Amino acid sequence: MAKKSAEETPLMKQHQAIKSRYPDAVLLFRVGDFYETFKEDALIASKVLGITLTKRANGAASHIELAGFPHHSLDTYLHKLVKAGHRVAICDQLEDPKAVKGIVKRGVTEIVTPGVAVNDKLLENKSNNFLAAVYLDEKENGVAFLDISTGEFFVAQGNMEYMDKLLQSFQPSEVLIAKGKQRLFKEALDQKYYTFSLEDWIFQHHYGYETLMRHFDTQSLKGYGIEEWPAAIIAAGAALHYLKDTEHPHIQHINSIQRITATEFLWMDRFTIRNLELMHSPVENGYTLLQAMDHTLTPMGSRLLKRWIIFPLADKAQIEQRLDWVSAFIRNQDAADECRKHLKQIGDIERLAAKVPLKKIGPREVIQLGRSLQHCAAVKTLGGQMEGQVALLTAGIDPCTDIQDTITSQLNEEAPVAVNKGGAIKEGVHEELDQLRKIAYSGKEYLLQIQQAESQRTGIPSLKVAFNNVFGYYLEVTNTHKDKVPPEWIRKQTLANAERYITPELKEYEEKILGAEEKIASLELQIYDALVDKLQTALGRMQQNAQAIARIDCLLSFAHIAREYQYCRPQMSDDQVLDIRLGRHPVIEQHLQPGDSYVANDILLNKEEQQVIILTGPNMSGKSALLRQTALITLMAHMGSYVPATAALIGLTDKIFTRVGASDNLSGGESTFMVEMNETASIVNNLSARSLILLDEIGRGTSTYDGISIAWALVEHIQGHAHKPKTLFATHYHELNELEHKLARVKNYHITHKETGNKVIFLRKLEPGGSRHSFGIQVARMAGMPASLTDRANEILAVLEEKHADNTSTERVKKIPVQNFQLNIFDGLGEDLRRIQTQLFTVDINTLTPVEALLKLNELKDIVKVYQ
Repeated sequence: MAKKSAEETPLMKQHQAIKSRYPDAVLLFRVGDFYETFKEDALIASKVLGITLTKRANGAASHIELAGFPHHSLDTYLHKLVKAGHRVAICDQLEDPKAVKGIVKRGVTEIVTPGVAVNDKLLENKSNNFLAAVYLDEKENGVAFLDISTGEFFVAQGNMEYMDKLLQSFQPSEVLIAKGKQRLFKEALDQKYYTFSLEDWIFQHHYGYETLMRHFDTQSLKGYGIEEWPAAIIAAGAALHYLKDTEHPHIQHINSIQRITATEFLWMDRFTIRNLELMHSPVENGYTLLQAMDHTLTPMGSRLLKRWIIFPLADKAQIEQRLDWVSAFIRNQDAADECRKHLKQIGDIERLAAKVPLKKIGPREVIQLGRSLQHCAAVKTLGGQMEGQVALLTAGIDPCTDIQDTITSQLNEEAPVAVNKGGAIKEGVHEELDQLRKIAYSGKEYLLQIQQAESQRTGIPSLKVAFNNVFGYYLEVTNTHKDKVPPEWIRKQTLANAERYITPELKEYEEKILGAEEKIASLELQIYDALVDKLQTALGRMQQNAQAIARIDCLLSFAHIAREYQYCRPQMSDDQVLDIRLGRHPVIEQHLQPGDSYVANDILLNKEEQQVIILTGPNMSGKSALLRQTALITLMAHMGSYVPATAALIGLTDKIFTRVGASDNLSGGESTFMVEMNETASIVNNLSARSLILLDEIGRGTSTYDGISIAWALVEHIQGHAHKPKTLFATHYHELNELEHKLARVKNYHITHKETGNKVIFLRKLEPGGSRHSFGIQVARMAGMPASLTDRANEILAVLEEKHADNTSTERVKKIPVQNFQLNIFDGLGEDLRRIQTQLFTVDINTLTPVEALLKLNELKDIVKVYQ
């Protein structure tokens, strides 16, 4: 075997040393004016970025793959790599190559991952970019959500279901987990999150506690209300540790931590959030509640509204406070509209302020920040002039006049994007800077002044000032006038017809003009850095303004849609009642065809007379829409918003459960029916006295009789439950209408329709009483099924209805006994004998296949075993 004599180049040795410290990141290695990637990183970069893959000589160590791009294109290419799910380490030159002999010192200045991105191209204005850290334990789990781009920091702890709900709600861009818990996380919580594992020792209470105290510079965590939340502290500590790991030392804008307590909010599990289409629609280009309610005008307001939708309030006093503010904005319409004009002019204060300690804010962004603060001051003034309690809402706004004055007095209105572009600092801010600019940008005028002054002083009319690369600026005198040259001039060159001289003044000017641009850049940066340092002293005040503006924006949005769509103020009650008069679906109503009007309906649910509504009606009649609108109206009321109705009495609700719509989890090995049963089980096991339950088509994923049995038993379980939760149950099983006669507090309602020939018109109006028809064949015809197919279906239906005319499923259902506590529809010896008799008489031997006969015999055999 030949002895290896290959030696890597010094540059590649340096690259390898740095890459070894960041093996899981794509290393962007600055070489001159380019960022280069090598080896496996080059393969990734060429594929993701679509740049050319080449080879480069590596000393005697053969060739290696190479792919690079100009350094000024970093923002463009960086976001593509991160969006593709890659961690990126940015390695810069730490010294000026011109001043160094040999290899330039380099080091990683930042690691960018999906969860710690601050670049505008990696962020969405209306969405947070959360980094989550999850601590899993047998006793208690903890989670932290941190957005480095805004400074927001939330923690919570609880059971696994709560962790799942929070992760689904916050939708973090990256999740941190301990290496030893990766499998547990994947089994219990993983919904295709981008994850990164940290060493187990980072997830220790003492380490997390010390990390948080050191960061917030406190003696304890009692002030944040998390002192007794060990699991949350561990998760929060891991999140802060990760920021340090990814070269983010300047995070002074993360100056507080908020806890999320489950009891403070109306609980909705992740199934309900999905089923109600609050944030996302399963239908392409489908509409959501967020879209219907989001009339906010600032990025901060839009982000806050998302949290308000996912975490509606449970406390009556807090709900009423928000409703009072919305009412005040509606009464003070002119002032509210004026406020909205100012909100339009306010930039993303939260993210702009967060860029200050990170030293990533440009002059143009500082100008925007200053203008935003001016409009914040205007909103504060308007709030003080309004009646009601609006002044309380705007009292927290600090105009930051000192910051405004500093920005307007030091920065040009048309400031450049980056300070190194020049021209950011106003004239009159710094005397030396003004002089240097005059020299650099008014050189010809200054030289002309010197020429005229010297010509007048010496009496040499043909005197001229010129420049060459040999000895810089000089004065040229023709031989005719050389006897007039002052003795202090120094001769540098003799020509045939003239002499060239230099003077101390010219040499001084030369030094100034040649170094002026460099000094200008240095002075501008120095002044700008001092300005940014001053901004940093007002970080807390600016963040407070951002939070106040976000709240005002959301409440003004509520007032705007209330006026626009004639919503009413809900009356919140401590009683367990839901009384909605002429309620509408807020999303559907906003997207009706021009000229159409929404058919409004009343809904009454209470503990005394009408606890459970069995809702029947044709396909496509609007049963699901009615269920959803009931939940959405309840949810909006708990957000502190007006609701789409003429009147609404909303009993305080602590949980909303829904089982609406079908969805498979095929990748997880679950059928539609299994998903349905999982969601229904979650509802049954978590009921409370103040729950609102909305069930749609329970049991349809299995055979008819199985489905009826499950649905029947479920209704009876809910009706007989000690908590008596308010329930709307939409179904195609018309047999369930019989429950109104068997169970107290169960009422039948149906969605009305009108038949004209073979057509059915859905009137979408809710009326008492059950429905006996589903109109499935008519709906099939409306969907475009061939007439021959639907005609044949009608023939088959007629035969089936005639065959069972004397023994309908409804007649059999009427004989089902009801127990006081728990229903067992097959209980009792006499019933078993009757079942054997009924099944024997209903078997059609002429149409029975051999397999069906064996199955039927086995079924009867199981019943007979009771007697053995």
